[in-house]
Amino acid sequence: MVTSATPGTPDKSPPPADLVMQRSSRDAAEVGRLLTAWLANELPAGADPSVDVLAGVDANGMSSETLVFDATWTTDAGRFTHPFVARVEPAAADVPVFPRYDLDAQYDAIRLVGELSDVPVPGVGLREQTGSVLGTPFFLMDRVEGQVPPDVLPYNFGDNWFFDLGAEGHQAVQDATVDVLARLHAIADPTERFGFLDPVLHGFEGRTPLARLLAERRDWYEFAKADLGPSPLIERSLAWLEANLPDTDEAVLSWGDSRIGNMMWRGTEPVAVLDWEMASLGPRELDVAWTIYCHQVFESIATSMGLPGMPDFMREADVKVAYAARTGVQLGDLAWYHVLHGVSWCTVFMRTGQRQVRFGEIEQPDDIEQLFHCRALVEQTLDEVGA
Repeated sequence: MVTSATPGTPDKSPPPADLVMQRSSRDAAEVGRLLTAWLANELPAGADPSVDVLAGVDANGMSSETLVFDATWTTDAGRFTHPFVARVEPAAADVPVFPRYDLDAQYDAIRLVGELSDVPVPGVGLREQTGSVLGTPFFLMDRVEGQVPPDVLPYNFGDNWFFDLGAEGHQAVQDATVDVLARLHAIADPTERFGFLDPVLHGFEGRTPLARLLAERRDWYEFAKADLGPSPLIERSLAWLEANLPDTDEAVLSWGDSRIGNMMWRGTEPVAVLDWEMASLGPRELDVAWTIYCHQVFESIATSMGLPGMPDFMREADVKVAYAARTGVQLGDLAWYHVLHGVSWCTVFMRTGQRQVRFGEIEQPDDIEQLFHCRALVEQTLDEVGA
């Protein structure tokens, strides 16, 4: 990040320390040794594998661990190197973001999206389901080459490849993102093909998929609250959400974490759609509103730091027009979904804040809502809906 001022823009203050966080206590060298031993059992006799875990594994993401490595082994044609990514369930000691990690569901969601659509997803390969190798389950994906709009520090802070694309490039990325959502939502028979994503399988009740998803989000908050105590802001939000639940039983495949930072890009072309922990079934508004709201969260952080941000990117009216042009579906008011997503972001910040306390990066605050980088945005959204 550029620390000196440029003409016509505010001075850029140093980023808050709590925007930079450690995600895992695993040792890269030990991980490499364990993966090498595991592959020796999974590959044909004589493969003699070796694993090189790459430094700087992942700049984005707050939930699952992502291990980036090269694996080399012997084939009939000689030594062969393959680039992999391992998606790993976080260890309990590292303060996982979610109360449960269904890696099998993530694996199958990625596999089926690849089989049933032309949405770009990485190929999935071997999986280890017992946790006996790394201490928690994991699966392998082919590594796709590309760039990711950064989360830390957020892309709208400036001084990164995505920010530097300019207005024309940002518009192309916005259009491409909407197109990905449209293609995911067009997958036929989602309740039959992706029924394993329904929260009912984890015991969450409700007449509609959206009601069950809301029940799951409340449970997630209760999980986070057990360590840090209650958040009046989240409880105010949940009360309003439950009292104003939309009367819809629509169920498309919902990617769940549908934001540009969860895609690999080559220029303005998406080449891999990643991070399926939050995948579910529900109304298409879930994904569209999340795409918009995630950018609003980053904008609220940039504004609080006196940065210009990217106010013309992912504007709700523009995204809805583009989605309608692509799908023929006119989306209505997204306010309910914005409140829901505010709950999700605050809950994420509760868990990542607790993780930072665990790693000694911050002191545990007396007011847990000090951890909510999106607090002002959530309060504004609640005021707008009269909650």
